[in-house]
Amino acid sequence: MLKPIKLAKKNFLSSLDTSSEEFLNILEIAKNFKNKDLNIEHKDKVLGLIFDKSSTRTRVSFQVAMSRLGGTTVDLNPTTSQIGRGEPIRDTARVLSRYCDVLAIRTFKQSDLEEYAKWSSKPVINALTDLEHPCQALADFMTIKEEFVDFKNVVLTFIGDGNNVANSLILYGALLDVEVRIACPRGYEPNELVINNAKKMYKNKNLLKITNDPIPAVYGANVLYTDVWSSMGEENQKEEKDKDFLGFTIDQSLVRNADKDAIILHCLPAYRNKEITDEVIESKKSRVFEQAENRLHVQQALLSSLLI
Repeated sequence: MLKPIKLAKKNFLSSLDTSSEEFLNILEIAKNFKNKDLNIEHKDKVLGLIFDKSSTRTRVSFQVAMSRLGGTTVDLNPTTSQIGRGEPIRDTARVLSRYCDVLAIRTFKQSDLEEYAKWSSKPVINALTDLEHPCQALADFMTIKEEFVDFKNVVLTFIGDGNNVANSLILYGALLDVEVRIACPRGYEPNELVINNAKKMYKNKNLLKITNDPIPAVYGANVLYTDVWSSMGEENQKEEKDKDFLGFTIDQSLVRNADKDAIILHCLPAYRNKEITDEVIESKKSRVFEQAENRLHVQQALLSSLLI
């Protein structure tokens, strides 16, 4: 019988926190949850959500995932708890880990997430930081695997800001030796430390390509992926970034340069006719809503792997 592999690392703070075997096991468990071929119960387990950033898919998918495992969720809104009044993370983490069995944290600084993990006696999950979005990347690669069966010869092109999503895609690409191309305007490249870590992991370092021209980046690509140009907390940069990202919209003319069987991904929310056209997101090539659904299944599998 298929079983989750207990993760060697206690926490899931980064895409670097799983081995390739653990990663593929999470995807297989998620697939079986999705097909209703697997039933795992973590009755009476409690997931604590600490979200400093607003959320739709991450919040709901974690709550539903925990519910399907037979557990419950406590939503700790900073505006209605002591967290928002400046209580030290070390105090919050030590108290909550006596109440909860696992914590999912969505915040700005990666260092704050790491501080929670340092003081918590229970597993901590990165539900998004400014540096990484590893839960999203799990769902992305599950969606790719559903389409192409495995990752052999897959070319993934991300067009847009070299943000937290791009960083996690790069790291999982390195783990799986998948060709990842990032096309972004000059000055918006992914985190340099992430790029260096990925190059150390890649068997073939030429599989990671960073470019400032989206057109050659999409040639022959199997997956075209984009995200909003201005992330949460960057509202004051919106006008400037809109100008800088002109020419980086995924539209039909760009899609035509990709592989004929290419699929389209977007982690949502989408600003239609900005980073992606309405026509493309609603096209037969789009897997955007399958991708969104897969957030639920991979997080159910991740929780199962952490709660063993």
